[in-house]
Amino acid sequence: MSEQLKWKSVVARRMARHHLAVPAASSPADVVRAMCGAHAQVLSAGEVSVALRLDGATRTDVQRALWEDHRVVKTFGPRGTVHLLPADDLPLWTGALSALPKGPAAPAYMRLTDDQRDEVIAAIGAALADDDLTVDELSEQVVARTGSWAGELVMPAFQVFWPRWRQVIPDAANAGMLAYGPNRGRKVTYSNPHRFTPFQPMHGEEALTALLDRYLRSYGPATPEQFAKWLSTSTAFVRNLFDGLPEVDLEGSRAWLAEGDTSMTDKPATGVRLLPYFDAYGVGSHPRDLLFPGRASTRALAGGQAGNYPLLLVDGIVAGVWHQRRSGRKLQVTVEPLSTLSPTRLRALDAEVDRLGHIFDASPVLTIGPVETGPHA
Repeated sequence: MSEQLKWKSVVARRMARHHLAVPAASSPADVVRAMCGAHAQVLSAGEVSVALRLDGATRTDVQRALWEDHRVVKTFGPRGTVHLLPADDLPLWTGALSALPKGPAAPAYMRLTDDQRDEVIAAIGAALADDDLTVDELSEQVVARTGSWAGELVMPAFQVFWPRWRQVIPDAANAGMLAYGPNRGRKVTYSNPHRFTPFQPMHGEEALTALLDRYLRSYGPATPEQFAKWLSTSTAFVRNLFDGLPEVDLEGSRAWLAEGDTSMTDKPATGVRLLPYFDAYGVGSHPRDLLFPGRASTRALAGGQAGNYPLLLVDGIVAGVWHQRRSGRKLQVTVEPLSTLSPTRLRALDAEVDRLGHIFDASPVLTIGPVETGPHA
């Protein structure tokens, strides 16, 4: 018979694993590893996700880890979205992401052969081997190293057409040949992560097994369906990776834990936390109906998708949304709780807003009331 787990114990364990119960005294790379990657499509939100999990840290500390120490890398992660990942975990991530089944083939008029794709990936890696380049600079290099076919304007994008080679950018990242560099003004740049941390991608099946272990330690117990959703792949593809893992009963549903990692705590999570857009805790945690109970399922989710609203957590459970607006040195924070907060929790909220002010190096002002902005605003 499967061990029966209580949701409160699972929440407490995840909060501790994500350094949301007690901030870590370690490094940005260690915190990103504990999160199994930090979503960074909006880089400032990713920086806040990491900084709030580190004792006394600011966005500057995360930026230093990214652009000076190169211990953290901004690149493509799960679901093909931009993430912050530990540089020394790139062998695992590139091996696992490269092993996922390919999506639907591109239309014939913009398609690349396998040999052309490999040629473009090699050209990207070589072009970025010595310096960061903007996409236009990289385009010139790729076409020069491959052929005019790579530069044909065949990819529809925002009322214009991009050159054919650009469809390979995610594949180049998964192959370990491309990551993001620091912005040059308003322009994005790309870099080759081998410049700072030479590595070899792990074998695909080994890497996927290791990634599942990481995921379950951060978000377990979980199911094959949940892991597949997190990776944006099919349940059938990942199901056999769960074979032999410890099975548990979570509030009446089957779920799995990582091998040798079945300990739980009887002490529930406590406290108030403000998580930014697309914070990993909300995006990766399931079951949704338990993490986003009652009104939270409609107020804090967008069409069932987590991440589009910054989250107010109370004792590890979604209990509202919030929004920030910066004007000069002032950080205006509006918090919309879904139920009345006790005086103790209001004091904890004040402390959390002060923490945000420290992270942004700004003077915070808290307003409790409706958040009028829409998702991802």
